Amino acid sequence: MTVTAPPPTEAAPERPASRAWRLLRAVPPIWLVLVAVIVLIAWRNPTFVEPVPFLAFLRRCAPLAVLAAGQVFVIIAGEFDLSVGALVTAVVVVAARLSDGDPGNTWWLIPLLLAGGALVGLVNGLVTTRLRVPSFIATLGMLLVLNGAVFLWSGGAPRGSLADNFRQFGRFGVEVPGLGQLPYAVLVLVALGVGLWLLLSHTRFGHQVYAAGGNPRAAALSGVDVRRVRTAAFVISGLSAVVAGVLLGGFTGVTAEAGVGYEFQAIAAVVLGGAVLGGGRGSVGAALAGALTLQSVFTLLNLLGLAKSLRDAVQGLIIIGAAAYAAHRLRRSG
Repeated sequence: MTVTAPPPTEAAPERPASRAWRLLRAVPPIWLVLVAVIVLIAWRNPTFVEPVPFLAFLRRCAPLAVLAAGQVFVIIAGEFDLSVGALVTAVVVVAARLSDGDPGNTWWLIPLLLAGGALVGLVNGLVTTRLRVPSFIATLGMLLVLNGAVFLWSGGAPRGSLADNFRQFGRFGVEVPGLGQLPYAVLVLVALGVGLWLLLSHTRFGHQVYAAGGNPRAAALSGVDVRRVRTAAFVISGLSAVVAGVLLGGFTGVTAEAGVGYEFQAIAAVVLGGAVLGGGRGSVGAALAGALTLQSVFTLLNLLGLAKSLRDAVQGLIIIGAAAYAAHRLRRSG
């Protein structure tokens, strides 16, 4: 007697609601938080989501977002960079002194500033990896060095001025019919964000950054030069700080306090984006979303009429809460 096997059963089609929930769970939580905060802002101020005000908001966010995109490399690699705020200030003050309002000086000045930012990152990396000084201490020392150098350079009051073609990156944009002026700062942010995302997520170097922060001993045994990778991460952070300084100088002008506090805001944005302090977890896209969310929260606080001094308290709570949540997710997935 021949036994006929039953026909294979077809898998039940996935319900649209289940598919939508699965896709929603795959979205990093910070993007959902960002949307929620923007909805609250739009509820208080409906004109916020109109093209012109919203693009102006993105222009204000660009310097911090650029800093966060560079800082995330350092944090994923298992280190910190506290010198970026002082480097932003140095960029603005030095650029004003060397430019002195002459448009002809801009095109050699920007490469010079980028070289200086790379040098600062290289020194941070070498001191951390070769001399084995904890990055928190090394970059804190660099912060003090840069602040002291800026004070000696400016005598406490910045001199000179930024040329118009230098400030255009932070002030002006491209006219788009029906949209208004698309700020150059937003274009720079998009280009830099895409470039750093590709570098971190789709290159061998990016995989090495994750390995160096996640398990440096295993990474070294597998052939990764952990010290070189971490030093390169500091260089990327330094270059990002220079770009942020150029954008911020164009937007706010010359001031000796241009970058004050930006180092902590950048770390807060990265942690808010889900990066784990200690290394191994994080992404450029989530760091950018963290920066936008942080600025959105500040905007909402202003709309609610709360004191500006609450920013520091809110920023500290965000760092603690986001770090605790990231650690909780890491324990559950580990």
